[in-house]
Amino acid sequence: MDGAELLLLALGAVAVTAVARRLGWQAPLVLVVVGFAVSFLPGVPEVEIDGELLLAVVLPPLLYSSALGVSYVGFRALLHPIVQLGVVLVLVTAVTVALVARVVVPGLPTPVALVLGAIVAPPDAVSAASIGRQLGLPRRLMTVLSGESLINDAAALTFYKVALAAVLGAGGGVLGLDWGSAAGTFGLAVVAGVGVGLLLGVVVHAVRMRLDDPVVESVLSLIVPFAAYLLAEELHGSGVLGVVAAGIYLGHRSPEAGFATRLQEQPLWSAMDCLLEAVVFALIGLDLRYVLRAIEESDRSGTSLLGAAVAVLVTVIVVRVVFVFGLEALRRTPRPGPEGWRPPERPPWTHQVVISWTGMRGVVTLAVAAALPRTVDGGPFPDREALQFLAFAVTIGTLLLQGLTLPGLIRRLGVRDLDQPQRDAEEELHLQERATAAALQRVDQLVAELSPKVDEERLRTWADRIRGPLLARTRTMTQAVRAEEEDEAEKGRRRARRFHRMRQEVLTTQRRVLMEERDKGHVDEEVVRAVLRELDYEEAATRNTWVSRL
Repeated sequence: MDGAELLLLALGAVAVTAVARRLGWQAPLVLVVVGFAVSFLPGVPEVEIDGELLLAVVLPPLLYSSALGVSYVGFRALLHPIVQLGVVLVLVTAVTVALVARVVVPGLPTPVALVLGAIVAPPDAVSAASIGRQLGLPRRLMTVLSGESLINDAAALTFYKVALAAVLGAGGGVLGLDWGSAAGTFGLAVVAGVGVGLLLGVVVHAVRMRLDDPVVESVLSLIVPFAAYLLAEELHGSGVLGVVAAGIYLGHRSPEAGFATRLQEQPLWSAMDCLLEAVVFALIGLDLRYVLRAIEESDRSGTSLLGAAVAVLVTVIVVRVVFVFGLEALRRTPRPGPEGWRPPERPPWTHQVVISWTGMRGVVTLAVAAALPRTVDGGPFPDREALQFLAFAVTIGTLLLQGLTLPGLIRRLGVRDLDQPQRDAEEELHLQERATAAALQRVDQLVAELSPKVDEERLRTWADRIRGPLLARTRTMTQAVRAEEEDEAEKGRRRARRFHRMRQEVLTTQRRVLMEERDKGHVDEEVVRAVLRELDYEEAATRNTWVSRL
């Protein structure tokens, strides 16, 4: 695919996405259908997908963008259920799918069946989180789903590498795998991946704190996910975990960075997500025609593969439902404890129904299926097209069955926290009161520090101009001081700089209070980000006005 064709693909994919979003349709499904239809048009060439390139280019930015928005405090608090869904459930699904595939696809080698299980094991919670956010799912439920989507890809890709090694002839043992070696590979992937991601995050944050150039900082942010992914992979770690660790760390420390960078990054990553996901689903639609043709030319019957696709689809759905409800039943099992001890209250069963139905597959499943090698040991990869067809079928099937019915299920069960906006407003009020009190205290300190340098009347004017909006709880901009006479221009600029530094100290104090309240768990991360965004807009207005006065 040359540059012109890639440009046309991107433009067409974005146009289809825009129409689907406007009509309220599932954009991934529409893109696959449109791409499949376009592949039959005269003059449309066969798309050659470089799977490894697709993984390295598409996966890191998508994961990094999601990780930036995850609450570290919430992730840490719910780490146990997140790991159970993101790691244990992925491995259980992969093995179960492999066992079913061995039955429904006659002659399928066990290592190849495990490769298929690894490909279809990780759900993509992006669409589920989007639906949940629109309908007001409880914040705790949203954190679990978001956290699961970040680590399940790492577990699935690591298991995929182990299974692929078995296909290449390095396997042995139960189900064709050396499980001892697999455990070592998984442990190395976790340690190296998380270590590289955290180290890179610390370095990037240190560099970012010394920069005062939002453009350069945004470019650095674009580089981070690719650097984390490639470095971790070079050290035989999980590139996915490297990206996730770097993203969560930098997202947690982002309030310490410059306001302009934060204001730029959010729309930048949203646009990047939209473009990459649109292109991937469009590519899969274009490639689907040729996958079906290869199946027709192979020894596999299309009808039997269609039945196998239904069986695998049912398996991935049922395994998640059984796992989620079985795990919840174990959690609710009475256990002996100290006298007077009462187990923590569990969320209602309706929450587990929603979690069990958020198993839609997405970009990762499609990208890994496209990345299957064409040859192994000098011959063709066993049943490559069959595996791709089954992966595509599971992705489309889950999007149809679960993606389209999830909003109605949430509404019918009433799993919606309708009081959350009111609680957010109350928390925001509390947070602003704390930040305002700290800011007023800082103003008094600055007045005392500047008293020898600035005449008392002017200093009182500055302080009043800062205190006024704070006490009135407004987010309006305080105007900078301007020299009245031409011969006082230099003095005016000095006064403006002092006033700007004074205002900057106040904003810094308010941000510090936000971070302290967040880290103590007193206020939800979403509320902190809302107030932080208001401060960023206020500082942006302050900066623009101050510059125009100089």
